[in-house]
Amino acid sequence: MTCDVVNEHNETVGALELSDDLFEGPIASKLVWESVVHEQAGARRGTHATKTRGLVSGTGRKPWRQKGSGRARVGEARNPLWRTGGAVFGPQPRDYGYRLPRKVARGALRAALRAKFQENAVLVLSAFTITEPRTRLAVELLEGLGVHGKALLIDVAPDVNLQRAASNLPDVRVAASGRVTARDVANAGRLVVSRDAAEHLARVVTS
Repeated sequence: MTCDVVNEHNETVGALELSDDLFEGPIASKLVWESVVHEQAGARRGTHATKTRGLVSGTGRKPWRQKGSGRARVGEARNPLWRTGGAVFGPQPRDYGYRLPRKVARGALRAALRAKFQENAVLVLSAFTITEPRTRLAVELLEGLGVHGKALLIDVAPDVNLQRAASNLPDVRVAASGRVTARDVANAGRLVVSRDAAEHLARVVTS
């Protein structure tokens, strides 16, 4: 199938032929969900911590003798049954990240892109032409393309000027085609993809 290639004024200047696998077929929403969960898990700081009986302050001396006092037996004041004792099986610092199979990640990205193509939410731009790191230029580019709300700008290697121009726009993100994820695509309302980035993404997700 082919999609139109537009310039910064949203005028059609060409066409790009992409694989049918990117447009047609059911959307594997489960793969998108797995990819999003994986990315969010890797972003968790995991710095939570509780004090065990070995970490709380207090003496390790036995408060009273084992038998004969009429009170319950106890070994130390730091035991978990006491108010000043340590926590049992409380959260400890850990890394929540895990490995996601490459085929799952590519399938999730393919499903997310397919959903955007079916929603007509993808604009293929001939090239990003921002020559200065000015927010005004990024705003003018998006307005010329008719893009409003959340947007994801994808290029093979985003230019520094493009990144800085879009950095002050809270609903606009810039990503490289080699590092974009299903979560990035699903979280954006519109995608503005350069021609080279679209060809690169098509090769990656259909390989």
